[in-house]
Amino acid sequence: MKTYPTPHDSVFRKFFSDVSVAKDFLQLHLPPALRDMCDFRTLVVTSGAFVERNLRPLFSDILYRLQTTAGAGYIYCVIEHQSSADKMMAFRMLRYCLLAMQFHLEQGNKELPLVIPLLFYHGPRSPYPYSTRWLDCFPDPALAQALYTQAFPLVDVTVIPDEEIKTHRKAALLKYVQKHIRERDINLRQQDIAQLLESAQPSKEQVLCLLHYLSQVANTLDSETFFSNLAENTFCYREEIMTIAEHMKYLGLQEAALKMLALGLDRAMVAQYTGLSDTEVDALADSAA
Repeated sequence: MKTYPTPHDSVFRKFFSDVSVAKDFLQLHLPPALRDMCDFRTLVVTSGAFVERNLRPLFSDILYRLQTTAGAGYIYCVIEHQSSADKMMAFRMLRYCLLAMQFHLEQGNKELPLVIPLLFYHGPRSPYPYSTRWLDCFPDPALAQALYTQAFPLVDVTVIPDEEIKTHRKAALLKYVQKHIRERDINLRQQDIAQLLESAQPSKEQVLCLLHYLSQVANTLDSETFFSNLAENTFCYREEIMTIAEHMKYLGLQEAALKMLALGLDRAMVAQYTGLSDTEVDALADSAA
């Protein structure tokens, strides 16, 4: 007699991959409201196994695609093989349903599909001992329901007035810079940024990160002037700002030198005009060759 390395999974797939078996099973066991919205004539087995590899001896899964009254949809059937039921099974099924939704989006679809989870249990403990409502996995289900059935909190800095942002203590500096980072002339924000640096007192690592961010993302930034003015108005971080200013100045000189070299100017002349050393100009010319 033939034996299977994963007998539970093998017999499950042999039957439930047959669409006629699946139709009968789903029409019998889906709640009426969900069953009535499904067009079982369109039911097909689709690819996609979402159970983690290390848990596949304990669970099998199969994903069906079909049309519903709300558009494209799926029925995600999971069978639990383990001898002791999983208290977190409802949460696992939610995660797998989300993976099925991601799978749907990766096929080029632009909206989330309905994914109906269905747990098939045949363990030795009867009846099934745990809730299949994922919110019951929390110690306070009512609080979890209040959180996850409404819009998530949103911090939209684009609509917060500047004067209000300035009162936001240590978060004010980052909020202010990210609100204005795409402005046509962020150089006009230098004084406010200096004041926020002084009041927020970020770490020096945070300041360096912020200055690099400004230099990389703010396309209209006059880096040399901006950082020089910022250093004049910021006592605590003058050294860090001047270091960045010198670095930006050096990068500007390198860019100018590369343009001169591209125009065919003599290397010695490029060094004379930019103030770069002959060695630096030679290195730039060799890298551009």
